[in-house]
Amino acid sequence: MYVSVTALPPPGSRVAFADGVKVSVQDADGFACDYGSARFGASLDPRPLTASAARRAGPEVRRCGTAGTYYVVVERTVSSRSPVSSAPTEKPSSTEDWDLELYVASEPALAKAGPTTPPQAWDSIAPEPPAGAPLPREGGSGFATARALSTGAWADRVRAGQTRYYRVPVGWGRRLSVTLEIGGGARGGDYVTSALVMELFNPVRSRVEDIDSAYDGRQRTTSLPALPPVAHDNRYEALHRVSGMRFAGWYYLAVHLDPDVGTRFGTDAVGLTLRVNVDGEHRRGPVYAGTPRPADAFTITERDESAAREGVGGGGSGGPGADADRASGTPGGEGGGMAMKVLAAAGFGTGTVLLGVLGVWTAVARRRVRMPA
Repeated sequence: MYVSVTALPPPGSRVAFADGVKVSVQDADGFACDYGSARFGASLDPRPLTASAARRAGPEVRRCGTAGTYYVVVERTVSSRSPVSSAPTEKPSSTEDWDLELYVASEPALAKAGPTTPPQAWDSIAPEPPAGAPLPREGGSGFATARALSTGAWADRVRAGQTRYYRVPVGWGRRLSVTLEIGGGARGGDYVTSALVMELFNPVRSRVEDIDSAYDGRQRTTSLPALPPVAHDNRYEALHRVSGMRFAGWYYLAVHLDPDVGTRFGTDAVGLTLRVNVDGEHRRGPVYAGTPRPADAFTITERDESAAREGVGGGGSGGPGADADRASGTPGGEGGGMAMKVLAAAGFGTGTVLLGVLGVWTAVARRRVRMPA
């Protein structure tokens, strides 16, 4: 079972380096089967943050390997130390309410035991990005409205403080590479540290890799590190950008531009180009002992490839919370193929939100993250 949580701070929130969100999957005794976290880091900008955790089963798992009810615990984390002393801070940097978008999916065991070691060799040199003039393709405002991209060069514009989402179908045996180009500003200036952040997420919305770049008003180009072909046994590799490429499906790109870019360089929107390449030989996927949830989560069909060529999805021009407002659609936009279950909203401060996961199901939920009175 895979769980991801996307925190959606409102624009203009004041955040610190270590502010963020943490998610864990726990058993009935409160034992943490797994946990993950995300924080704003050097980019001190209230962009959407996504963290993920998993519950793994099998004979080698000492705890959390048996059937039953498991709990998803979501915590809003804050900077715990003052930058000038060792004393804990009395208040979090941000007191605004945050929304949460929750996603749950499950992957069955293999019908027949396969390799338990990662692939020994793969080409660690990324291919040349596609050349030529980019075609226009507007990104979405979140995972649910991410715009589909295929191999090629794609042009968009991103406003200062905005996050654009895109999705790319990557089948078994296929390899993804992405280069991002950002245009120049209306005027020069000094520079903004971590002005541009690009993150790659796999089909269960677990972060595979992220890169950031400073910006000084001039055109910049940055690329994701080389990624391996998608393979089931990638999961046995310690390096996360390899283990994250563990199943076929829709991979998501989130591109964020710091608000200071508009302030310092005299422009509210900057042109960007995504050069996407999906190469490698198609391979047959693993045979599962059951059905994934959603059923089409870990496969790519011709319909998906067609959606990528046609640019299905996107069109979201709202802020970070706009995708949560549309969360009653299907996972990952039109290509999701399964209705979502929406949970009721609940109050939440800097403590925790506790959710029970009963059986195996897929859900996207919107919850309000509130500070204590």
